[in-house]
Amino acid sequence: MLISLLVTLVFGAVYFYVQLPALNIHAVDFYTFVFLMCAVYCICNIFVTGFRAAGIRDYLNHLVKKCTIPVIVVGVLVAAGVIGNLAGSVFLRAKAYAKLLPLESGDFAQEVAEVTWDQIPKLDENSANTLANKKMGELSDLVSQFEVNPESVQINYQDRPVRAAYLDYGGVIKWWNNRKAGIPAYLLIDMVTQEVSVQRLEQGMKYSPSEIFNRNIYRHLRFRYPTKMFYDVYFEVADDGTPYWCATTVTKTIGLFGGTDVTGAVLINAVTGEGEFYEIGSVPSWVDRVCSARLIMEQYDYYGLYQGGFWNSILGQSGCTKTTSGYNYIAMDDDVWVYTGVTSVGGDESNLGFILVNQRTKESRYYSCAGANENAGMNSAEGAVQQYSYRATFPILLNIGGEPTYFMALKDASQLVKMYAMVNVSQYQIVATGSTVEECQESYAALMQKNGIVEVPPAPEKESGEVTGRVADIRSSVMDGDTYYFIRLQEGPEYYLINGKEYPVATILNVEDKVTITFYTEASEEDGEGEILTGVSLRRK
Repeated sequence: MLISLLVTLVFGAVYFYVQLPALNIHAVDFYTFVFLMCAVYCICNIFVTGFRAAGIRDYLNHLVKKCTIPVIVVGVLVAAGVIGNLAGSVFLRAKAYAKLLPLESGDFAQEVAEVTWDQIPKLDENSANTLANKKMGELSDLVSQFEVNPESVQINYQDRPVRAAYLDYGGVIKWWNNRKAGIPAYLLIDMVTQEVSVQRLEQGMKYSPSEIFNRNIYRHLRFRYPTKMFYDVYFEVADDGTPYWCATTVTKTIGLFGGTDVTGAVLINAVTGEGEFYEIGSVPSWVDRVCSARLIMEQYDYYGLYQGGFWNSILGQSGCTKTTSGYNYIAMDDDVWVYTGVTSVGGDESNLGFILVNQRTKESRYYSCAGANENAGMNSAEGAVQQYSYRATFPILLNIGGEPTYFMALKDASQLVKMYAMVNVSQYQIVATGSTVEECQESYAALMQKNGIVEVPPAPEKESGEVTGRVADIRSSVMDGDTYYFIRLQEGPEYYLINGKEYPVATILNVEDKVTITFYTEASEEDGEGEILTGVSLRRK
């Protein structure tokens, strides 16, 4: 018995070190771990005690005596698993599954802030990773030892939407050579400016997925929190630039194995390995990603399918909805929100609306907006430039003039961004394209005005004044192909800007000539000598 126990413990230690199962009755891998331990004990016990028996019946009795306790343990776990699985079945608990994601209805135009062309993220994940690898190739001291991990994460860093990319060791030998110093840097890719910055660290990151032994981040988390169930581990960056690993913790809320839901997050300092667990409502505000987008999609699909009960999801399917085939992210209120479209279970190309979910707090909102789904929007954008055979990236959802709008990049066969497109969600035949984001947005605004979606606001009335005096100084400058004159009178330091094309008399003015100028009282510019006021009429006395 002692030999069997020793062999079993050794096996269990090795298995735990390699596979890292959670010691939690809600985790399926825990049951696998216990079953294997029991099997190893029984087999070892049989081999150690030998196979001596008077007959088959005597041999079976011998086996039962040697394996009684492991068999009881396995039987209890099997019974618990079967009962727990039935208690968490969708058939019995459809309403409970539908409540995993509590949704509130919202007003898109009021709650989602409008963005200008210089605030719109231009990069998708693939483009960001391409830029990161290109930048890495320029760093001779890093490129030979490290590689950019392809799973960059979108976060808000110092109020900017960026993708954070961490580095992996380039192999076992390179890990051995660099393990003492750790990984010396990470990359931030600005999604607006497309600039890649290398964030070098005073002390290297000692904990990462590419570590081999105890400093492997997954092993480090399991040893510190053996009973917690982790859903995903993300790379995060605090506002002061400190790198962290954010490990989402989950539990099963329906029966033993059903209703996966987020309980909080463990934050591990990537340099020191120090960590702390935070419940979902107390996660620090600089953390952007606790709730996984995949888990959010799964929970909404439960809501959309089972809000009318289990049998309704099978038979009538009245009011049954589901998420569309993809999702993306929106930077809003210094948080990252995941969004996806909502469509009927029939699977057509139209949306009933879309949802936004805060990935840190799990605050969830539903916006009703009938229109095209993301794939239809991408097809519409590609059709507008079909002569080039460009392919659209998965769109970002923006508020442009109070209208839900798909924004996407258009790439050529080499995955280079050539143009940008905006597609109105509710009227997806309205498509604007441009070689720059500014050009695309201006074209889109003009199309919305032309189609009567938004009204053109009247130009605000400007206050005007009039002055008469003698010319003290006159200068000229060519701007946008027209000659403008800057006239200063003896009565004051102000200059008056006059378009020579509109008022030719300015071309023959001389110092001491007496003139009357009508002008806008609001200064258009400030220079070293005084204000420059825009003139709207000029008369020579």
